[in-house]
Amino acid sequence: MTLCHSLYGLRLAAESPVPSLPLCKDVLDANVRIHWQGSSSQLPSIFALPCTQLYTSSTSSDNGQPLARVGILDNRYFGFFYGDGARFAVRLDGREIWAEGPEGYALEDLAAYLVGPVMGFVLRIFETLPLHACGVAVEGKAVALVGPQGAGKSTTAAAFAKLGFGILSEDVVALVEEGDRFMVQPGYPRINLWPEAAKTIFGDAHGLPPVTPTWGKHFLPLDDAGHRFQNEPLELGAIFTLQDRVPGAQEPRVERISSAAAMTSVVANTYVNYLLDPAMRRTEFVQLGRLLQQTPVYQVWPSDDPSRVYELCEAVAAVARRSMASPA
Repeated sequence: MTLCHSLYGLRLAAESPVPSLPLCKDVLDANVRIHWQGSSSQLPSIFALPCTQLYTSSTSSDNGQPLARVGILDNRYFGFFYGDGARFAVRLDGREIWAEGPEGYALEDLAAYLVGPVMGFVLRIFETLPLHACGVAVEGKAVALVGPQGAGKSTTAAAFAKLGFGILSEDVVALVEEGDRFMVQPGYPRINLWPEAAKTIFGDAHGLPPVTPTWGKHFLPLDDAGHRFQNEPLELGAIFTLQDRVPGAQEPRVERISSAAAMTSVVANTYVNYLLDPAMRRTEFVQLGRLLQQTPVYQVWPSDDPSRVYELCEAVAAVARRSMASPA
């Protein structure tokens, strides 16, 4: 049986359910087809093809392997190889993905890579602009909380969810240009949290399901206990870039930045930008130029006290409301 899932504005057809993804109709109209290990006889032959390396991470896993390698397999597929043995082949047009892991590898572990960097790169193939960000619904529009890994995006998104705001996505904000608007596409109905972040929001991580059987992360289900998933696209209204905490600062600070500074800040936080070829880089630059002509960008300095994250949410929401009521 083939199932259809919705993710970042794309429809994914798969033989087995993809953990974390909502189901949708119209399997025959899917944009991308997923082949899990054991469901395709092509897998061994694909990964045996000659590989031209494009990227190798500078850090290694516990077994000494690079955390991630990406290459082109025989000029026919993009190959993604991870230090724990997970690997993916993506057809050059992005419309088919093959995924497998070592013996005993959990489907949840494969799915964590799939819905993150692998699909983040597929969005590039479809000329969708992905930001390394969380998407939050404020007054009928979306705001993007942008920042590198460890900036506190997911923690802030979870706090927004606790306050009753709808959440479109965590980790990836997928932007599709429609006329003179950029629409944020829904991701998956959960927010992944490290135990420390879960402790900040909930007191501890107990009671939150694990993302995978092996990773240390847990997840906050949306559409559960009052936490709302925004499952329809929303127009992007503003971008907020999370900065480092200011030692001794009691109140969060939010300031709008110039277009030039905004370009520097946002381009550094587009998703999987280390894999862009010259054509993709040009597409991104043109898209960002149009985006930043019409979208205000703010820098946010959080309080030195992580427990005051709700004040940060209220400050961001207040600025977003004013900005969207009187667009510059």
